[in-house]
Amino acid sequence: MSDRTALITGGTGGLGGAVTAAFVAAGWRTVVPVRKDPPAGGDAVYVTADLTDPAAVQAAVATAAGDPAAPLRAVVNLVGGYAQSGLVHETPIEKFERMLALNLRPTYLVTQAALPHLVDAGGGAVVCVSSRAAVSPFPGAAGYVTAKAAVLAFASAVAVEYKARGVRCNTVLPSVIATPANRAAQPDADQSRWVDPADIATVIRFLAGEESAPTSGAAVPVYGRA
Repeated sequence: MSDRTALITGGTGGLGGAVTAAFVAAGWRTVVPVRKDPPAGGDAVYVTADLTDPAAVQAAVATAAGDPAAPLRAVVNLVGGYAQSGLVHETPIEKFERMLALNLRPTYLVTQAALPHLVDAGGGAVVCVSSRAAVSPFPGAAGYVTAKAAVLAFASAVAVEYKARGVRCNTVLPSVIATPANRAAQPDADQSRWVDPADIATVIRFLAGEESAPTSGAAVPVYGRA
């Protein structure tokens, strides 16, 4: 029987599937919110939720924290996305704000809702996913770069605010992830240099577990050979 729960957003995506599998394999009770059509079977608990909606987030977090035998001890924020938008003067504010809504809003809402449960459980860990672009921008994606930098700053704020309450918060910064979608979108790239989702999942699971107890406020590069 699992004695602790992890809530993993984006847990069915290209990176999320590997992260969910890593937590399940490590014996965690694993709760994964999905927008619709939860996968059949599997060892994770799937709940339907729109993670941009505060009420839906609260309900999903309540499910994750609802097993007294397996208190919520970890939150992994994977939900996000990328869109090329052109140079700043070419980018409508609506496209810029969409990147913030997609990458920052779910991370904020889920973390906000989960923190009281993590504190009540005696502590735990939050892991957020930013991007190498947050610290090494490239042209044509100011909204994405800004949103991922905001995720990194938010995680740092959580680490400072909740250190005394036993909650740690760390961030991983991937380069290009070797997902099927990225492989299809960039067929001519040197994909051998990309980072494998399973490798990132190993780092995330480590940051969520007791093995990384001394670590909070870290920004961990997971670049592979890119």
